[in-house]
Amino acid sequence: MKIVAIIPSRYGSTRFDGKPLAIIAGKPMIRLVYERAIQAERISDVFVATDDQRIYDAVLAFGGKAVMTSANNRSGTDRVAEAAEKIGLNLDDIIVNVQGDQPLLNPVCIDELVEPFFTDPDLGMSTLAFKVINKDEITNPKDVKVIFDSAGFALYFSRSPIPCSRDSSNLSACDAQAGNFDTYKHLGFYAYTRRFLEIFRNLPQGKLEMIEKLEQLRALEYGHKIKVVITDYDSPEVDLPEDIAKVEQIMMAS
Repeated sequence: MKIVAIIPSRYGSTRFDGKPLAIIAGKPMIRLVYERAIQAERISDVFVATDDQRIYDAVLAFGGKAVMTSANNRSGTDRVAEAAEKIGLNLDDIIVNVQGDQPLLNPVCIDELVEPFFTDPDLGMSTLAFKVINKDEITNPKDVKVIFDSAGFALYFSRSPIPCSRDSSNLSACDAQAGNFDTYKHLGFYAYTRRFLEIFRNLPQGKLEMIEKLEQLRALEYGHKIKVVITDYDSPEVDLPEDIAKVEQIMMAS
C-alpha cells in the first residue's frame, strides 16, 4: 500500500491570481508546501496536480513532480482523483489531498491524518481539525467549523459557529468570546483510499454542499463517514497578498 500526497493547484483565483507562485521567504508558495509534505514519514511520494503550464514548469524547476490535469475539474478533489488515475495508484492506496495555500503545514499533520487507516480497514476518508484558539475564527465564515460524534466521525461542517449555545447572550456570536465550550476549525486536508475517492468523485453535488460551498458535505449527504483527526498544529492559509507578510513573520519567529 502506497501513501501519496497530491497538491491540487490552480493559477486563477478571484482574490489572489497566481497564488501558487507567490514568493514567500524567497520561494514559490507551492514549493514550500511541497517541501513540507515530502517530510512526512508516512508519505512515499508527492505530486502537484495542476492545469497550468506555469505551475507545472515551476514544480519541475525545483525538482518536484507534477501531473497535468484537465481544466474542467469542478473541485480540487476531482483534480486529485484525476491525478491519482494518471499516476496509476491502486484502489487500496491512500491519497492525501494537501492544500496548496498552507505553506506552514506541519508534516506531522499528514502522518496523523493517515494513522486511522491502519486501525480501521473499512475507513474511506479522514480529515484534520484544530481546536480554535483565536476566538475571532469562530464567527469568521472563512474559517470552517466541524462537529463530530463520540467516535470521532464528522456530523457536520459549517461556515457558521457550531455548536451554538442556546444560552448565549449573543446568539450571532454563539459565545465566541465566552470560551465555555470548545470549537474546532477544519483545516481542509483529506486522506482517502483511491477506492473511496472514485466513489466520491462520481457522487452528484449535494444541496448542503452548494449552500455552504463545502465539498466535504457531499460525502456526509450521501451517507459516507469522515474520520476527524484532532491535531495540535494549526495551518494558516494564504488567501490574500497581505497574508504573505504574516506567514513570513511566523516563519522568522519559528
